[in-house]
Amino acid sequence: MPDHLVITRHNWSRAEIQTLLELPLMDLLWQAQGVHRAANPGYQVQLASLLSVKTGGCEEDCAYCPQSMYNSSDVAAQPELDVAPVLERARAAKAAGADRFCMGWAWREIRDGAPFDAMLEMVRGVRQLGMEACVTAGMLTDQQAAKLAQAGLTAYNHNLDTSPEHYDQIISTRTYQERLETLARVRSSGITICCGGIIGMGESHTDRAGLLEVLANLNPHPESVPINALVAVEGTPLEDLPAVDPLELVRMVATARIVMPHSRVRLSAGRQELNREAQILCLLAGADSIFYGDTLLTTGNPDVAADRELLAAAGVRVG
Repeated sequence: MPDHLVITRHNWSRAEIQTLLELPLMDLLWQAQGVHRAANPGYQVQLASLLSVKTGGCEEDCAYCPQSMYNSSDVAAQPELDVAPVLERARAAKAAGADRFCMGWAWREIRDGAPFDAMLEMVRGVRQLGMEACVTAGMLTDQQAAKLAQAGLTAYNHNLDTSPEHYDQIISTRTYQERLETLARVRSSGITICCGGIIGMGESHTDRAGLLEVLANLNPHPESVPINALVAVEGTPLEDLPAVDPLELVRMVATARIVMPHSRVRLSAGRQELNREAQILCLLAGADSIFYGDTLLTTGNPDVAADRELLAAAGVRVG
């Protein structure tokens, strides 16, 4: 399937996407492979490193998140990291092979003042290292988005988490529309969008299709689409939910690849629960980026050496 035959659409129906999700797995993988090889030749996988700059004490009540002040999980609020140690971690991530450095703040929204000024300095510092810089920090204003763009921010992460219909089962302190408005502000500022969701939160296949429907009908598509599997953390409302079947994650990755051919589909939270073979199957299905390093915000992530061995076994290039 040559690249000129890969059709980028923004009018996907939920029924179409659910049909893809529920295809026989071999048929789904075959179709995803065709799209992936045509749209993203060379099988290059981007390595991204993620650091929690402000951990815990978040004012949102996300049912999956151990950083929420509403949940009794073990993640206590911690002081915000200063600029120098954050940039030191960025240098270490670059030395280990990452070319994208993502920084997270457990905030409902960005507030002007010293913490935001420090964020801007961190973004400038990461860009001066020659790395892509990504921030996730909740809602933001047009003016804040403009300042982040001026600082050189590559991408802003703001996930939709799930379908519009299942959303109120997961969070009540922020509306779905507010999330979409945040994405619009980011897009208007010229910063690229990183936006995906989580499976395994009690949603149906229709909900999973609904999440992908919203993402695939954004115009343009998000440049980065993280696909997460729930990491059920003790002390959160979702602590007793069963682990996600790895093949369900494979299906989600493959379908995301088909409906958003040129987006980076990032294999994100929950990867540590996958064995090597399941991770390679996700790469086969169309994942072309992984979070790389020791920790993924407040849950574990495979270590650097294991990731290097995985990518070598899969025969994919880093880039």
